[in-house]
This record gives sequence, structure tokens and C-alpha cells, in this order.
Amino acid sequence: MAVICVGGMIGIGKTSVAEVLAKELGSTVFYESVDDNPILPLFYTASPEEIQAKRYPFLLQLYFLQTRFASIKEAYKQGDNVLDRSIYEDWYFAKVNHDLGRISSLEMRVYEGLLAEMMREIDGLPYRKAPDLMVYLKADFETVMHRIGLRGRDFEQDDALVEYYRTLWSGYDDWVHKHYSASDVLVVDMNHTDVVNNPEDAARVAREVKEALVEARSRI
Repeated sequence: MAVICVGGMIGIGKTSVAEVLAKELGSTVFYESVDDNPILPLFYTASPEEIQAKRYPFLLQLYFLQTRFASIKEAYKQGDNVLDRSIYEDWYFAKVNHDLGRISSLEMRVYEGLLAEMMREIDGLPYRKAPDLMVYLKADFETVMHRIGLRGRDFEQDDALVEYYRTLWSGYDDWVHKHYSASDVLVVDMNHTDVVNNPEDAARVAREVKEALVEARSRI
């Protein structure tokens, strides 16, 4: 039994990889709350003035924090699942929006206080306290933008979002290698991986994940 977190840039293919792994391992996917998220379209389409007035970035991070907290508790309780992004990754998005001035310092302190309290509760769970593996999907910025375009969500396509995506992308490696410590990390090169249209790629990623799980458990 294993709990795996799949992480990486917007549009990189987390859901598709999560579904491949869940099928291969006979487990369940806990999906990121996107299609039913009432704040996400507002976050992407609001003007700078609306963002300042309505505080959409802060509200979005609180929404994701709550839904990811609920998901990871249930995933840990069941003990054998794949998370399409997780609470461990949420802080990075909040930090980027704070650095961009879209989340205030006061809001960031409130957010980090809530996150710290949630992590203390996770640490006190009787059945599991951390994932077995983080599968980090990595690609060049051009690949990321191409895949965001292929996904076709209207609110993600505005040219004004390109620099936001670039800022997120440019700091992701740093977050993974310097800030994430909950589990081992398996990096998957998505520049040359298409688990949807290439069964060989899907089989290779599944095999690499299984091997990484065995290696991680050997050190316990």
C-alpha cells in the first residue's frame, strides 16, 4: 500500500499521470478541486484592481488549503491512493502570489498559521503521517505553455498570464529540492513523456514509480 503525491506546473499532466499510477497500483485518485472551484476562474480573469478589491488570490489559497487538507486526511486514512497535487505543494503557490504582491503580508501570515496547524494535525494522525513518494513532473517552459494550450480551459489562455506561469515555473525546482522534505522525490521529464497517447511512456512511468517505492521503503 502506498500514498503518492503527483506534483508540478499547471497543465503539465498531473491528472493523467495520477490516473495511470492509480490504475497500475489498484488505488484511487484524489483530484485537485478545479472544475468545481468557484474562485479559480475569478482568480485568472480578474483585473489587478479587482484582485486588490476582492482578494481572490488569498481566497483561492484558502479554498485549496481546505480541500487539500480534507483530501490528504482521507487518503492517509485509506492508506493506498494517488493525490493530484497535495497540501505539501500548496505553500509554494501562496508564496509566489505573496512575492508578486497579490497576497498581502498579513494574509500570508494567516495562511501560514492555518497551514502549520493543519500540518500539526497531520503529524498526529494515528494511521499515517507522510506520503511514500512525490512524483515531480518537470518540463521546459515551452512544453508547459503548449500543454496549457492543449488543455483548452478558457480562463487559463489569456496572454497576460504568461509571466505568472513563467514565475511559477522558474521557482518550482527550488521548491522541490530545497523546501519539500516529506518523502523521496522521483523526477519525470515531461518534455519526452506522453502517458495519454503513448502506452510505452505510461508503462515506463509506472515502472519507475514502482522502483522508487521499493527503494524508498528499503531505507525505512
